[in-house]
Amino acid sequence: MYDLMGRTILITGASSGIGMAMAKLFSREGARLILCARRMDRLMLLAEELRAAHGTDMIALGLDVRDRRQVERAFQVELPQSFRAIDVLINNAGLSRGLDPLQKGSEDDWEEMIQTNISGLLHVTRQVVPTMLSRGRGDVVNIGSTSSHEVYPGGAVYCATKHAVDALTRGLRMDLVATPLRVTQISPGMVDTEFSLVRFHGDHDRAANVYAGMTPLSPEDVADAAMYALTRPPHVQVGEIVLWPTAQAASTLVARHQVLEESVPPDESTWRNFYELKE
Repeated sequence: MYDLMGRTILITGASSGIGMAMAKLFSREGARLILCARRMDRLMLLAEELRAAHGTDMIALGLDVRDRRQVERAFQVELPQSFRAIDVLINNAGLSRGLDPLQKGSEDDWEEMIQTNISGLLHVTRQVVPTMLSRGRGDVVNIGSTSSHEVYPGGAVYCATKHAVDALTRGLRMDLVATPLRVTQISPGMVDTEFSLVRFHGDHDRAANVYAGMTPLSPEDVADAAMYALTRPPHVQVGEIVLWPTAQAASTLVARHQVLEESVPPDESTWRNFYELKE
């Protein structure tokens, strides 16, 4: 098992959720961090917390991955030389907007998902991977989704973007097969983050209903999966890790029940029913 001590890790979408959980975990393991997100105020608070807790060497970059010129400037001009030897790229920035049928969907929502989930991943990867190749080492971890492999009503465009992440991950692994670089996809099911709040444009009640009566994954669960992949020996490449909550078997198949303390085992009467995940 290899550790992360002293390795430089870049995380997009680091201001909340999975990205923040990864930053905290990797910080505890002694990694150097480049934290990227649009919400610079949140990044600065996170950076202060990690420096105080672990003395982490890090920088925060205000970055909108959708903007190719901004991404180029960030990596070619703004990023200090001491942080340009990136060992690990975590393409985590992503979002979903809306849950309407395709024929009623918002084209603005579609464009935001496509530009963030697909174009943003491509912009950042294009800047980082050549520097990894020049040094002969590196890991790319793309945060996909169980929606990378299935589709559900109202989610056609979001699922299409995550199918694209899956295709880009597999294609990049093929393009790099003759190199020491490794490419991994982490594909979680329902995770308790701001995902649903963003999807429903800030509607807290509707977002909370997504996770009602079940225990979703936590951001820390996903960070732990990435840690596993990154700490394998150099000859081991973890292609993909798919994570489901125990109460979820597909995007539209979720067991809704009274959430119990871990120490209390559920019995048959605990499980009420299965029904489609709509909202």
